[in-house]
Amino acid sequence: MGFVFFDTETTGLRHGFDQIVHFAAIRTDNDLNETDRFEVRSRLLPHVVPHPSALRTNRLSIERLIDGTLPSHYEMVRAIQRTLLAWSPSIFVGYNSIRFDEEMLRHALFQTLHPAYLTSNNGNCRADALGLIMAAATLSPACLVVPLGPEGRPIFRLDQLASVNDLKHDQAHDAMADVAATLDLCRLVRERAPELWQRFIRFSKKATVGDFVESEDGFFLTEFFSNQAYHAPVVCLGPDPDQPNGRLCLRLDVPPEELALMPDEALQAYLSAKPSPVRRLRINASPTLTAFHDAPDLMLNGADLDELEDRARRLKEDAAFRSRIISLYVAVRESFAPSLHVEGQIYDGLLGPDDERRIADFHEASWLEALSIVRDLDDERLRIFGRRLIYFGGRSVLPSDLKLIVERDLTDRLVDNAAGNFTLQQALEETERLLNGEGIDADGILPGYRTYLIDRISRVTEFRAKEFAAATGLPATICSHVCDYPVKIV
Repeated sequence: MGFVFFDTETTGLRHGFDQIVHFAAIRTDNDLNETDRFEVRSRLLPHVVPHPSALRTNRLSIERLIDGTLPSHYEMVRAIQRTLLAWSPSIFVGYNSIRFDEEMLRHALFQTLHPAYLTSNNGNCRADALGLIMAAATLSPACLVVPLGPEGRPIFRLDQLASVNDLKHDQAHDAMADVAATLDLCRLVRERAPELWQRFIRFSKKATVGDFVESEDGFFLTEFFSNQAYHAPVVCLGPDPDQPNGRLCLRLDVPPEELALMPDEALQAYLSAKPSPVRRLRINASPTLTAFHDAPDLMLNGADLDELEDRARRLKEDAAFRSRIISLYVAVRESFAPSLHVEGQIYDGLLGPDDERRIADFHEASWLEALSIVRDLDDERLRIFGRRLIYFGGRSVLPSDLKLIVERDLTDRLVDNAAGNFTLQQALEETERLLNGEGIDADGILPGYRTYLIDRISRVTEFRAKEFAAATGLPATICSHVCDYPVKIV
């Protein structure tokens, strides 16, 4: 199986609310020889307000983002989906991709009525080069140079890693340049630490991770916090009842007999301590795992390997106690409130087979036919996103009532702090803060963005006032000061 290395540049960091504006990917064979590459950009969606820091970091002017010659967001995602499906099955690799780029891609696919889990399904696997590089720096430090910050802490920024390892990286935060740098770093690890590379490939496969954590009595789980690697000897307790791909593990610091003697209240307090001895991993997120018999002295840190194996074995053999630990832990762990906004509801349920068929038909239909398909969708999330797509691409087929619903919904994203999006006013305030000395704008991007925001705020306020005046009979000059009535995006 070959690889697809990919990267995204986005308008900000909010999954579901920000958008991809630049996507790049390089396909390789099993030996990391390039066989193909793909790159596409998108113009800005009308209801998305870029964060000024993202524009400055990615060196993207607002004039470039609203260039009418660029593909629409929908056209970009269609091209991405076609290319990645044609390159499947592959191992998909990015730099910090599991936490960020994969999430941005999933949301982009979902909001354009495509199956969201392209890189997890279709015979594909996922892996994250950031975890590989952090593991290499700890377990095989001779294979690459890691820069240090002023306080002596390692720095894993892609541009700095590429520089100190003499890798070409002409334009940091350009999607294709970042993909090429990630690929070059992986080539270094593959050449200089082949065992670590093989483990990286092995645990990119969800089924392999699941088999490993269930069959091993115990193992080391490596987690990364603040650019530091932490190695914990753990045993897998069992599946996370709230997450099908989650597995709950217990650190082996305390003999299981001592834990078993604790009353429920005391054991629950132990399990809910910060940091918790219960560690969660996702079998589909390429975790960094090491079998006990492969663990170097650095991981053991003076621990008795025989004792760790014995503790793990005793816990494995006591299914009732493992079940008790899971129940007590789940009962008190912090829960996540469901999002009020459709952009944050991607994980609120899988699509039914009828809706899967309908969204496949959507992309081959005329806009009028697409409207009929959207009306038949069972999933309300898909209906909302489908109406948006029709509004952007063929709004003339929308009845006036549906058009008004979409316009009100999208305009809220521009002005309402409670709507989830980064608003125009928030963007203006942040832009002015940056212009007043907090950061360097070497490319002169921020003044133009400030002008754009002021103009956009003025136009949106004017249109909101006119709509409110039409609805109430009040003069528009009064309504401009008091109305909160959403109107069409301009």
